[in-house]
This record gives sequence, structure tokens and C-alpha cells, in this order.
Amino acid sequence: MISKDILAALSQYTANIATPVAFVLQTGQHTKRDELVTFLNDFASVSEHLSLREQDAGLRSPVTFTLEVDGEHTGIEFSGIPSGHEFNSLVLAVLHATGTPMKLDESLKAMLARVDEPLHFEAFISLSCHNCPDVVQALNQFALINPNIRAEMIDGGLFQDVIKARDIQGVPTVYLNGELFANGKVDAAQLIEKLLARYPHLADGNNAEQLPLQDVTIIGGGPAGISSAIYSARKGLKVTLIADRIGGQVKDTMGIENLIGTPKTTGPELSGALMQHLNDYEVTVKEHLKVSAVEKGDIKTLTLSSGEVIHTKTLIIATGAKWRELGIPGEKENIGNGVAYCPHCDGPFFKGKDVAVIGGGNSGIEAALDLAGIVKSVTVFEFMPELKADKVLVEKAESKSNITIFRNVATQEITAANGKVDGIVYQDRASGETRTQPLHGVFVQIGLVPNSGFLGDLVEKTRFGEIVIDARGQTSEPGIYACGDVTTVPYKQIVVAMGEGAKASLAAFDYLLKESDRLEALHADTESVSLAKAS
Repeated sequence: MISKDILAALSQYTANIATPVAFVLQTGQHTKRDELVTFLNDFASVSEHLSLREQDAGLRSPVTFTLEVDGEHTGIEFSGIPSGHEFNSLVLAVLHATGTPMKLDESLKAMLARVDEPLHFEAFISLSCHNCPDVVQALNQFALINPNIRAEMIDGGLFQDVIKARDIQGVPTVYLNGELFANGKVDAAQLIEKLLARYPHLADGNNAEQLPLQDVTIIGGGPAGISSAIYSARKGLKVTLIADRIGGQVKDTMGIENLIGTPKTTGPELSGALMQHLNDYEVTVKEHLKVSAVEKGDIKTLTLSSGEVIHTKTLIIATGAKWRELGIPGEKENIGNGVAYCPHCDGPFFKGKDVAVIGGGNSGIEAALDLAGIVKSVTVFEFMPELKADKVLVEKAESKSNITIFRNVATQEITAANGKVDGIVYQDRASGETRTQPLHGVFVQIGLVPNSGFLGDLVEKTRFGEIVIDARGQTSEPGIYACGDVTTVPYKQIVVAMGEGAKASLAAFDYLLKESDRLEALHADTESVSLAKAS
């Protein structure tokens, strides 16, 4: 079942395993059981330390297995066959359970170690979902850190009765102790944030080692943030990067063909390349964390979601933006399978097909015009009776034979078949009539939402939430810079964000050349006063 090439690679990955690992499979009958047994036997064949054992272990079903290391239950369970995107989740679970270091911040490990009651996470996934593995892998690490935590991956395709009983309409969906915990497009940082909201005491007594005063601290792990971190580290500065996930929004883009010098890649591949490049430099990376508060001043103070505090001379904000979502059924479930937000990035994948653009503003009509030269037809859906786009754009769109514009309509649902979008359900707001439009793709163009809300009034922002910067990336606050999609810089593109990140780093370096000695002395005086008060 597992190809020879993958088995050869797996043999290399597991070469350093020195501890017995058993796949403990629940006994019983199931139509997929023989396939799972073959899969696990193939996996176990690559190392003498891996084995399969069948027993009544009290697990969910005959296609549920758990990992046991040196005779001890790890708390990691898989209900279904972890193939497809979830194969890496199984590989990482085995490696992490046998000693391969987890890339999890020490403050998060300390927080999770304080869990003092049983937590059973159930992660309902689809094997074709590219967001689901992030959730499964994060929960597996939680389980390995604390024996009170149990993490179970559940393939929704094999447990339709559970899916129906819980009315689950999208993946990933996470339950905690039988109650809905998170659903939709979630990541490790959001899981941790929700866990802290439910159990705030986990952040108490954070005893992670305090970082020394940083020269540059970057918030954001997308192209702009990684670019800033690398440029800063190359200057020999003390650099910390804080990110909910490396890659940011880019990680959700399945096809990238407009990054100059890289003819074709995917979001996950580019995110991995960014992390690999970052690892070449001495940068303190705090992934899966968010910044909950920022205090301005000569020395900036950041408080993280884990409770940790960081002091820094300069701050670069590279938190990006997220596409404004419709919030209708079928949207989140089909991201990457027909639902897209960037016509520049994903338009070429719909060549010769029928697509829709939701939104009649400038971005929507511009998207329709861009797509019209690629796809078979474009249907624009606008909620208001009139389009909001500039007249010249509207006239140009109306002159295109393959662009149709529907005004005064409300999109209600995006439908799919066999894992791909096949239509959109909308309502004529004047008549109230509901109609269906067959198509292959839906481009949502109702605006961007900058990820700047956590800053409050720290720096000047536009009414849209974009951080106002000058040509050097300087904000309204000395020593605080910003770059990428969170700023007023036009054209939200990967290549633009990378350049803006480099520019902000160079500007911060110029600031430090003039102010670093003064800031060091100021910080030393502050620490002396704090120590004196403490004594």
C-alpha cells in the first residue's frame, strides 16, 4: 500500500529510532480494517523497532490504533488510515514520541505541562484537507508533553454516523471532552489561544528563561516577517520572530506561479523554504504564539499569549492581512478546492472554466477583468443594487462578452461534488427567488482585513485598519516599523511583501546605529531600579 520510494524515505527517517514502538490496533471487524493492517505492517517493516499488535484496547473502533512507546501509551490515536495529507502526521508522531525534538516553544511546553485534568481532543479531518495536518500534529505534540492529554485524529469519511450526530459540516473540527472546541480554518496558535481562554491558569507562573534585550523583534511569520528577520540577523543583531505559524496566509495558497525566480511552487512548499532559510541564521523563533499586548516607549515591551514578556529596542510589525470572508456554508470547507481569494495567484488554475467573483467593488471588478482573459466565463455577484467600482472599470467589464454581472443578489451557499466546487446558490433580493449557478470556482473579493487589531492605538492606522508607514516602513511611533499586507503599501503580493520586509529591517538597523548605545544604557538603568525594588 505504501510505495517503495516512500518506504525507502521512511527507512531513513526512522534509522535513529532506538526505542520499541508498537501500533496497537483495536480488535474487531470493519470493511477498512484489512487495508489499515496492510498499511501499518508496511510502515513497521522499515525498522526492527516498529511493530503492529492487535488487542482489545478499548479504542473507538476496529480501525483505531494508538502509539505505544516502550510499553507506555503516548495518548496519540488515529481513527482511520492516516494516508494522504495525514501521512506526515503519523511519521512525525512516531519521530517525536521516540526523541526527535519538537519545534515547540519552551514557554508553550511549560504551559501544557501544567494541565492537571484529563483532556481528550478529537480532531475530525478529511484526508484531502491541507489545513487539517497542522491541527493533528499540534494536538499530538500536546499529548506527548502531558499524559493528561489525549489526541485522536478521526477520518470523517469513515465515521459518517458521528459526523451526522454532531452535525459537523466542515474540517478540521475539534472537540474537547465531547464539546465543540474549534472548527473551520484553525491552527496551533488558535488552539492554544482557545485553551488559555478556557483554562487561564495555564499561563500562570510562566518560568521560561527570560530573553535578553532584543535589538529587533518581528511579529509575523509570512514573507514580510521572514524577510525582515533574515535581513536583521545578517546584520549580527539579536532577533526574535513571533508568529502564529510560519508562512502566514501564504501557507493556504495552493498554487504560486508569480514569485519571480521560482516558476512554480505551493504555499506549503514556500512556507517550508522560508523556515529552512530562516534556520540558517541565529533567530529566536517563537511559533504558535500571539502578541497579546505591546507597550511603547524607548524600550518596547511585548507580552505573549503564553505570558512571556520580551523587551526590544525596535519592533517590526508584519502580521499581514486576511481575506474578508463571506461566512456562508461551503466557503471554508472548499478553500483550495474551488474557493479562492487571490485571482493573480489562483486564476490560471481555472483556465477554460466557469467561475464567479463575489463583490462589485474595485477589487471585484478588477478580478473579473483579470480572470476574463483566462477563464471561459466570469459571473460577478454584487449584494447592492449598484456596483461600487469605478465607472471606467464597470464599463470595461460590461464590454466583455464573457463577463456577466448580477446586481442586488445575496450569495447563500457554495456547493461541491467529489471534493470540488460545482456551483453557487444565491437569492434575488428584489423578488426573493433562490437560484443556482453551475460553476467551477468562486473568487471572494469583498476586501481585506489587516491583522492590526491587537495593536490598539499604538500606531496610526487608516479607517480600514492598515498601519500608516512612510517610504522606509516607519510608523508614527519611533522605533516601530511595519511591512507587508498590514500596511498602507499597495499591491498585496508575496514579492512586494518580501521587499517591504527587507526595507523595514534596513530602516530599523539605521535607527539602531544612532540609538542602540542609549537604549542599552536606558535598559540597564531600568533593570537596576527593578532589582533594587525587588530586594
